[in-house]
Amino acid sequence: MPQKIRSLVLICICFLAIARMQSQDFNCSNLDNTGFIDQAFETFEKDLYNHYQSFSSDPIKVYRKFLTEVASLSIDLRKIPSKDAIDLARLFKTKTTSTNSIWVKLSDYESNEATDSSSPYTNPKKDNKEEIYTFNYRGGFIQCLKNTSNSEDFKDIVTILENDGNISTSLIAQRLYYMTDAEILKSQVKKFVAFDIYYSILMVIERAFG
Repeated sequence: MPQKIRSLVLICICFLAIARMQSQDFNCSNLDNTGFIDQAFETFEKDLYNHYQSFSSDPIKVYRKFLTEVASLSIDLRKIPSKDAIDLARLFKTKTTSTNSIWVKLSDYESNEATDSSSPYTNPKKDNKEEIYTFNYRGGFIQCLKNTSNSEDFKDIVTILENDGNISTSLIAQRLYYMTDAEILKSQVKKFVAFDIYYSILMVIERAFG
């Protein structure tokens, strides 16, 4: 009997853990014990608000302006990133070996999709010998963002990217732009914008910053 009770207790604990993970209040950054996710997100928002100072009192305008410029390929990548953001992008390149890493080497990513149709931001030319990195849409962090979100549009976007991670950054930004203001300002979507768009771009262009 004591053994059965212990088993029931363990089952209850597991159910509670799953329920907490699915709760919209769960902070997905808790999956990272290095602190880099929180640090990187804070740096992203600081860069964004510094760049779009005229909209700094209106968060939705800041995010929409950023998404618009990415979607239209008109974003000035020389002016937005801070040194801290570039340093973090370089750091993320060294942390791509785990299946739960935010980015993984494209050569290691388990995908049967072709890599020809690429974003001018997220995929270098084929003759570039430098390792290519792809956002790990099947990893723990992004799956947490998806599972704790109450936005069906956001979940649909992530599901599509799980199956085809080669959709251009501009198209992803366009899809996000057409979400409602309330959806865009949810922490899950803002963190997705920070990592899948901003830092994915910086990981490609960081060499240009010396």
